[in-house]
Amino acid sequence: MPANIQRESENLYVIRFTGTVKRSEFGTGQETLAREIDAGSQPRVLAILEEFEGWEKGADWNDLDFQLTHGGEIAKIAIVGDPRWEPQALAFAGAGFRRAPVKFFPPKALAEANAWLAA
Repeated sequence: MPANIQRESENLYVIRFTGTVKRSEFGTGQETLAREIDAGSQPRVLAILEEFEGWEKGADWNDLDFQLTHGGEIAKIAIVGDPRWEPQALAFAGAGFRRAPVKFFPPKALAEANAWLAA
């Protein structure tokens, strides 16, 4: 599965993206986070891009429903991946447009990303 979300601790959620991420799979991850937020969580999200090939072309990625209804409840987003994906991943995560800070880390900085999320 190209988008897999797991709860690692009380407020830490790890999303692993591999291959080409499909809109439907990403939507399923958003639904999982929405349920957790509705239950009172303020998630810190660690997105890990592994063997990542991008996002499904031609899909409707303009659906802002999750961002408008739940996006303000996300505390922080750390993205770990190949630096060639940094500009697109930051834009996709809404860096600069959402309240939560969003930061990109190279693959060897996974520990640093976890420390930043915990701070």
